[in-house]
Amino acid sequence: MRSVRKAPGEPDEEHLVRLVARGDRAAFEELYRRTAPWMAVRLRRRCADEQIVAEVMQETYLAVWRAAGAFVGTAAGGTAVGWLWTIAARRLVDAFRRRAHHAEPPPAAAPQPMAPAAEEEALAATVGGEVGDALRRLAPELRQVLQAMVLDGLSVRETSVLLGLPEGTVKTRARRARIEMRRALA
Repeated sequence: MRSVRKAPGEPDEEHLVRLVARGDRAAFEELYRRTAPWMAVRLRRRCADEQIVAEVMQETYLAVWRAAGAFVGTAAGGTAVGWLWTIAARRLVDAFRRRAHHAEPPPAAAPQPMAPAAEEEALAATVGGEVGDALRRLAPELRQVLQAMVLDGLSVRETSVLLGLPEGTVKTRARRARIEMRRALA
């Protein structure tokens, strides 16, 4: 992932995170200014509920403020933007789990048609036609990897962190997904 809306001569996000780790509020505000719009768009791709997106944004930046030193101490090769996305993605998963835990089950007597997941709707809106149909027919674990790497532009390492999978598994799933996509589109 590259730097987000950085003017020439301004510090990059990694430098801003190092400053945040030292308690620099202005650096935190600049990091937020640069990354929050991008972060909100990516979260909305995965969740249509604006309240959850707002909560995840708040939790993410609170975590960044509190734990910036953890990035500084372990950022060998990683990007600050990738680190931010990893935090946000984990917070989103936590929000989905909380929501599922507190949701009441529907009455058994009246089965409800299942609405497509937010990711499915975003995928349908982003990729249409034969390619979109082929993507939707992929196994969910293969589709997740392709979505992260192709649609979101994440590296293998970032996808691995996001999905909580070993890098080798991500590579294997990406290869399998591409093979299945080629077959479906042949």
